Amino acid sequence: MPNTYTQLYIQIVFAVKGRPNLIPKQHREELHKFISGIVQKRKQKLLSIFCMPDHTHILVGLTPDISISDLARDIKAGSSKFINDNNWFQGKFNWQEGFGAFSYSRSQIDTVIKYILNQEEHHKKKTFKEEYLDFLKKFEIEYDEKYLFEWIE
Repeated sequence: MPNTYTQLYIQIVFAVKGRPNLIPKQHREELHKFISGIVQKRKQKLLSIFCMPDHTHILVGLTPDISISDLARDIKAGSSKFINDNNWFQGKFNWQEGFGAFSYSRSQIDTVIKYILNQEEHHKKKTFKEEYLDFLKKFEIEYDEKYLFEWIE
């Protein structure tokens, strides 16, 4: 009986609703582990993750039995609940609607992993808005400015 063989590497990027810096550095590792658990429960392979205070980058090896949208929804819903249940701050935490998803070849994986893990250094030179717009340009994705994340200028 034939099987399905794939090689799908996707970087998923999403932002905190309203884009305030709500992800505390002291809880970053705990959030990384929790999101890793969500990805593993969905039988996907987490290759890299980094949560900045206002946005998150995740690189996954994706199998074709789950859509990118379903995985992103599950990660965002589960991690929002986790943050709220742990009362990391006053008020309610949410991720913004939507996400970016960018595909890579096997030969690019090491570079993307290093890029994700180097987010703190990277954002000393470039804002999240500049970074995200660069992704859209690099991947030649047409977009309407009114449907992008809310930006903190």
